[in-house]
Amino acid sequence: MPTLSACEKRIGHRFRNRSLLQAALTHASSAAHRRDSNERMEFLGDAVLGLVVCQALYERMPEALEGEMTKIKSAVVSRRTCARVAEKLRLTDGLTLGQGMDNNDQLPSSLAAGTLEAVVAAVYLDGGLEAARQLILSHFDEEIRRCVESQHQFNYKSQLQQWAQREMNATPVYEMLDEKGPDHSKCFEVAVSIAGRQFPSAWGPTKKDAEQKAAGLALVSVGELKELPPSFT
Repeated sequence: MPTLSACEKRIGHRFRNRSLLQAALTHASSAAHRRDSNERMEFLGDAVLGLVVCQALYERMPEALEGEMTKIKSAVVSRRTCARVAEKLRLTDGLTLGQGMDNNDQLPSSLAAGTLEAVVAAVYLDGGLEAARQLILSHFDEEIRRCVESQHQFNYKSQLQQWAQREMNATPVYEMLDEKGPDHSKCFEVAVSIAGRQFPSAWGPTKKDAEQKAAGLALVSVGELKELPPSFT
């Protein structure tokens, strides 16, 4: 099957059982029954994709907290990102569609994203988790890197911690100096110190926001940042 061979080359996996790839490229509109379409494989592929991306983030971001990794994971495995990867691999070129659906550039991005997830499942079922991991990381690595950098850009606490450990072999310590306002609308003042050196304090509507701003001011003080963006001042 020339189309399947071309798909194998683009995704970098040679199937032992090509019927799995064929199933992954069978849209519900062309299947006799929805059970015979790629929808069940989409379900499995979504879980495999999430597992591999979560492990990659866990290993690459040893200082990140759960919330930060969750935001990045959501961006990496989003329908938009999956559709972008699917389009780059031209997965919909080999998609079997039913009557009335044209296999052209006007296909919805959700269809491309679902096809990508189904192909991930097909590779997983054919070659195991390691084969699926290789597929995912080889084609999602740039997306992971971009999302990590985007999230890290404004995570000043993480940046300051890395700087402090690298330059001073110390850990930043945050101290709440003051709080104002009624219980429903408080404002907090926080300052950060590193190895006894205290940096300018910052106010924020939550302790977390104040800590981020204080970390940002510290990064400006040590020359790691030129200035804070207007949204942080």
